Amino acid sequence: MDVAPSLPPSFSQRTDPVLISGGMGISISSWKLARVVSLMGELGVVSGTALDIVYARRLQLGDPGGSIRRAFAALAARCPGLAESVERLLSRHFNPAGKTAEQAFRNVSLGKLHLVEAFSSEMKTAWELSPDTQVLTLAANFAEVWLAKEGHAGKVGINYLRKVERPLLWALCGALLANVDYVLVGAGRPSELPNIILDLCRHQPVELPLAVHGAPDRTDEHVMVLQPCRLLGAISTPTPLPRPKFLAIVSSHLLAQMLAESPRTRPYGFVVESPTAGGHNAPPSMKHFNDRREPVLLYGEKDLADMDAIAKIGLPFWIAGSCGSPEKLRGALALGALGIQVGTLAALSGQSGMAPDLRKQTLSSLSKKHLRVKADARLSPTGFPFKVAQIPGTLSDADVYSQRTRICDVGHLQTAFVRPDGGLGFRCPAEPVEDFLRKGGKTQSTVGRACLCNALLATTGLAQCRAGGYREPAVVTLGDDLEPARQLMTELAPGQDSFTIGKALRFILGGARRQKSAQPPTLELR
Repeated sequence: MDVAPSLPPSFSQRTDPVLISGGMGISISSWKLARVVSLMGELGVVSGTALDIVYARRLQLGDPGGSIRRAFAALAARCPGLAESVERLLSRHFNPAGKTAEQAFRNVSLGKLHLVEAFSSEMKTAWELSPDTQVLTLAANFAEVWLAKEGHAGKVGINYLRKVERPLLWALCGALLANVDYVLVGAGRPSELPNIILDLCRHQPVELPLAVHGAPDRTDEHVMVLQPCRLLGAISTPTPLPRPKFLAIVSSHLLAQMLAESPRTRPYGFVVESPTAGGHNAPPSMKHFNDRREPVLLYGEKDLADMDAIAKIGLPFWIAGSCGSPEKLRGALALGALGIQVGTLAALSGQSGMAPDLRKQTLSSLSKKHLRVKADARLSPTGFPFKVAQIPGTLSDADVYSQRTRICDVGHLQTAFVRPDGGLGFRCPAEPVEDFLRKGGKTQSTVGRACLCNALLATTGLAQCRAGGYREPAVVTLGDDLEPARQLMTELAPGQDSFTIGKALRFILGGARRQKSAQPPTLELR
């Protein structure tokens, strides 16, 4: 007997996935995780954040298995004009012997921007990354998508933060060259992305507005500029690239409606994220402070997107945030969604990019029901609230946080400002306080901030080593709903210490098929 609502009768007939794996952290959603999800017929998503640093460090570790060099060779074959630059990149970063645990990684950062000629308007100040950074960013994003897609016909997506502006054009270009199927963008308003993706697929020049604090009131603006033909040279297949489906990650039906109004800003669809999701969240609609004037995050009904309004837009959408269970999938389908995005289960699975010892520690705490997740209003330099799992030895530990020396040597979350001489500078509230103040920042902006760049690299096993043997501490971000992961842990065979992403997906999809409730549960704040 049929029950309503039901999953589509044949998953093989779908053009879009029911399940999307979250594009989490720095390399937590790695190509290995995404590839398994895609092989299972769902949408495996890789994280596009700081892949330039990730690939430089993995090359310094010796590229075990040779996957990076294999992907870079595919890029050189795809774009012969890049072959020499890719070879220089390998000679600079690849260490066949690897590095010792005590040695520091050779530092890679976004570096200085270079002024270039604006192609769309004389009233715009145009910038580009340094040539080496352009190639490394493009190659790393190409490789992550190419490896996730290697050897199968499943769909692969890539996730970006709109807040991370400087490398975004080159990162997108690399992913598109690898024929990425979906592009997901959150942490900001992605109004320009649909047209940028279309133009890049046509090998046309593109520009992305650069947010600059303290810019004088004038008619020009700062933009990042990429001219593909100048960078790539001859392309072995100069025909237009396949255009991926663009999904805007939103937490408000008002933003979704605004994006859908114009063909220039309209995405293919939305991932609608609730405040219970892991990682960065939208701030609550009302500000609350404790008796010490510290911000307190209190979410209510006003902070939930109106799903009826989302559905009436008429574009495909998926729901994220405490959705990793069969019941929540059925609830999403009842609201008109095509499915759900699953983050916490994917991050804790055996195929995620989390360092194995850290994942084991996290899952052990979860199994003992000791694990808590806290929404922190101040930790992230972006200003967005950030979910932090409370794990001893990580940045959630007050002693670990207080003992760390503040340093900003990766720079992906820096923001641009106008220097007194009229040039551009970059600052981050997690950098040394005196440096931030010297650059025009305010003391209150530095309180409680942490370097997420270094911490998230440590979470994926790429912690920087400092003088005296100090290693950068990790930070683990998870969503509020830990029960599905705890349930999967109770079903492990003797000797197993983690569940697979395949088991997690079968748990959600199989359970949703078996669910017999005539009144599907609704999604709610936990």
